[in-house]
Amino acid sequence: MVDVYQEGGELSMTLHMPAAKKELTSDAMKRISDWISSQDVPSDITVCVGGVSFPIHKFALVSKCGYIKKLLSDTKNDDHSIVEIHDIPGGPEGFELAAKFCYETHLELSLQNIAMARCVAEYLEMTEEYADGNLVSITEAYLNESGLQNLSGAASILQSSGNLLPVSEKVKLIDRCVDTIACMVTDESQEYVVDWWAEDLIGLRIDMFKRVLLALVSRGFKQFALGPVLMLYAQKCLRGLDFYGKSRKNLDPKQEHEKRIVLETIVGLLPREKNAMSISFLSMMLRAAKYLDTTVACRLDLEKRMGLQLGQAVLEDILLPSFCFDGDTLFDVDTVQQIMMHYFEYLSKDSDDMNHAYPLQSENDNVGMLMESFLAKIASDRNLLVSKFINFAECIPVEVRVTEDGMYRAIDIYLKAHPAISDMDRKKVCSLMDCQKLSREARAHAAQNERLPVQTVVQVLYYEQQQLREMDSNPISDLVSSHTTFETQRSASDEILRLKKENQELKFELIKMKTRLKEIEKSNANKAKVNNANESGGSKGKPPLPKKSFINSVTKKLGKITPFLHADGYLPSSTRGRNKPDKDRRHSVA
Repeated sequence: MVDVYQEGGELSMTLHMPAAKKELTSDAMKRISDWISSQDVPSDITVCVGGVSFPIHKFALVSKCGYIKKLLSDTKNDDHSIVEIHDIPGGPEGFELAAKFCYETHLELSLQNIAMARCVAEYLEMTEEYADGNLVSITEAYLNESGLQNLSGAASILQSSGNLLPVSEKVKLIDRCVDTIACMVTDESQEYVVDWWAEDLIGLRIDMFKRVLLALVSRGFKQFALGPVLMLYAQKCLRGLDFYGKSRKNLDPKQEHEKRIVLETIVGLLPREKNAMSISFLSMMLRAAKYLDTTVACRLDLEKRMGLQLGQAVLEDILLPSFCFDGDTLFDVDTVQQIMMHYFEYLSKDSDDMNHAYPLQSENDNVGMLMESFLAKIASDRNLLVSKFINFAECIPVEVRVTEDGMYRAIDIYLKAHPAISDMDRKKVCSLMDCQKLSREARAHAAQNERLPVQTVVQVLYYEQQQLREMDSNPISDLVSSHTTFETQRSASDEILRLKKENQELKFELIKMKTRLKEIEKSNANKAKVNNANESGGSKGKPPLPKKSFINSVTKKLGKITPFLHADGYLPSSTRGRNKPDKDRRHSVA
């Protein structure tokens, strides 16, 4: 802290403003006013700054302020007793600082007021031309000898300079602070690690923060290494937002606008390299962008960045709230679908460009399972339309679906949550999965699932029977010929025994289904007899029409699937003169 002190006159000031602003009158100024009153020295000029009136002596100002001297010497201004200054840097507080210096009172310069003192001195033209050791030279000496000698000081002055535009730009105070910070960071951060300097920068205004980062990049600082400081700045400035859509937006419009500007600026500064930012941070930024209703370009940029790193995501990263409370789905299905499409777009570009590393198969598998998990998560939403469910499921390529268990789980959840959908929509939903790629556990569950259409259940049973038939047709020696250890041979034998046991269980389930169908048929027949007895009076002369049994209708439906059953070349025997099955077929469901 620098003290500027000389003996001399004192200053008087009167405030005509709200009580909140009267705090500008410090104890020191009160002592000055009392001293002037005791000497009976009347003021001969009143300076009005931002609603505050300063009764003051003209000679004290004119001797050091070139601006005031020119203003009072203007012949066009007849009344020199009142001077109004509208746009002085710092307002009343800034003029108070200059007035104290003009009266040569005890002036303390610090990191908190040096930027204001320098800008006020420039505005009032307090240069050496009007007085030796004037305020411009004193503030410059403080900046060079103390203020800009360390990072925290330069950052503090830079933060204050942002509120003193455009004078702070005119005196190049902002440029000097930015250059000082960039020089210190690049010189001392040999490994480009964000550590000691990050905390000083995250307190800056967003426009000043941006200028510092651009200066760092221009000096050779790797943009990849700026990721951590951007994350810290975003977490500090966006703290308090409801990222999860639990309640309606409750933000002041001005505050919302400021946060929107901060977020859009940070997104524009994010490094372009893959993996520079974590997928969870990008997810948080996208949630905030949707909440603050940023520009489409900002949200699209975040979606593409997430798509590039989708292979590293977990389910929580893509559960983006829709922020709609008018009957829409809980999660934003369209945005997640766009992110998935961006991932596969990058995938196709990488396969065409050999200079890029092609994603690992494990990454593709993770994306497939992730999308199926998301589909299962949104399936229970009663506001999810059938068309949107089908559209999302069809966008998941078959190549990234190792098994169909995840798809079957999502379909089962959707059918359970939407029991009122039509039979046609139910068939469309079930056609999304390939029953042949279901695991044995999933097939066992599907075979007993009453929510699935009959055609789907038959397909599941057929593929299970086909697999068992293939296992049964090959001797154990052929299956284990490629294995060299006894343990491997024993595990293969156990597998075949387990499959045979499951085959028996499937036979039992099929018998239970047939029994259930017969019971339904009997129930329908009894209802038909009651109806015929009630309507016998109106239809005595007409012979009754033949009733179609439920078994016959199911048989016709199953008959439509006959070409599907011939897909493996195995033709079932006709119902007439059926031959006895071979002994090798003793484990088949038929």
